Amino acid sequence: MEMIMWQTPANPPERHDYIYSNGIRYVKPYYFEFICHVKNRWAGKTVVDLFSEEFKGRSRNYYVAAVKAGRIQVNGKRIPVSYIVQPSQKISHFVHRHEPPVMAWDVEILCEQPEVLTVCKPASVPVHPCGQYRKNTILGILQAEHGLTTLFPVHRLDRVVSGLLILARSSSRADTFRQQIESGRVHKQYIARVIGVFPEDEQVVNANVNYNAQEGRSTVEQVRENNVSGNGAVGKPASTHFTRICTDGKQSIVLCQPITGRTHQIRVHLQYIGHPIANDTLYLSECIPRSKAGTSADRAANKSSHVLNPKNFGSGSAANSGNEEFSNDPMCTNCPNLAPKGYDGSEEGIWLHCVKYSGPDWTYECPYPVWAYLS
Repeated sequence: MEMIMWQTPANPPERHDYIYSNGIRYVKPYYFEFICHVKNRWAGKTVVDLFSEEFKGRSRNYYVAAVKAGRIQVNGKRIPVSYIVQPSQKISHFVHRHEPPVMAWDVEILCEQPEVLTVCKPASVPVHPCGQYRKNTILGILQAEHGLTTLFPVHRLDRVVSGLLILARSSSRADTFRQQIESGRVHKQYIARVIGVFPEDEQVVNANVNYNAQEGRSTVEQVRENNVSGNGAVGKPASTHFTRICTDGKQSIVLCQPITGRTHQIRVHLQYIGHPIANDTLYLSECIPRSKAGTSADRAANKSSHVLNPKNFGSGSAANSGNEEFSNDPMCTNCPNLAPKGYDGSEEGIWLHCVKYSGPDWTYECPYPVWAYLS
């Protein structure tokens, strides 16, 4: 195998790992070792069949070439294409990793205390490593740019949502926060920009939420007897209180106070009462394109839509640029593009922002974003 510095999750993100262009934060592609252990149902398959059937993002021909090149190994050793895997064996897949880009907004530190850190999370950035994201995450950016480590997110914010994120600096403090949240002693406030003139009176929505993981979206079911929805599905009880802050006759800014914490609860409850978030294409009843204000609401950041490769980047073209070149890998299925396949450029997020969390003896807040001020 070629002389390459392979990274693992133990390698911390560093400031020079990022490339900035046209208001978007990219991660320089890097060599990474993915590790998995053979499940019982995989046993008896050839290593190529296993990867072809279970990891369909790459072709069978790629996996054959990867095994021959030593980029797929079993228990740290090179193996032939015909190798049959056994339960619990460690399989390493060495790849040239391309992470999805995010918007290049700063992760602003709001409050730094001995046991708690709060930040303003930009839309489009996931909180912690998941899927294809590792360095392009809140935890990765805080470590790379501020040297902050050992952080425990107290609550969930979806990748496309912005606003207050509370991070405990010890597992015990995180447990205290979570116990308070689960016992209903924490009051949560969000704001949303929705379609239409929202009613003046407070709107209370009590409607079960069903999340479909395969589709990546939730639906609301009208509850009948025994907590069963109209189509027979058992949903999770969900309650949200909504109060109009202001309106310009076409759109409204709404204060959202979720009592429960179901997946996409605020988004789907707003859709349910006929006032979906104005740029939330997942829950709009009709396909309404996101306005340009949605892509540059908080910062003057332009969306890049062209295909990117190493030639597009020269020194001094962006903040903290330094040496921004990266090398193409002959076996990589994403090179020479900087972004991985499947990135469609719609990374700006939605108009939903966490503004305040209050507990028994604490309160943390986050400023309103620019889009919350209707002109």
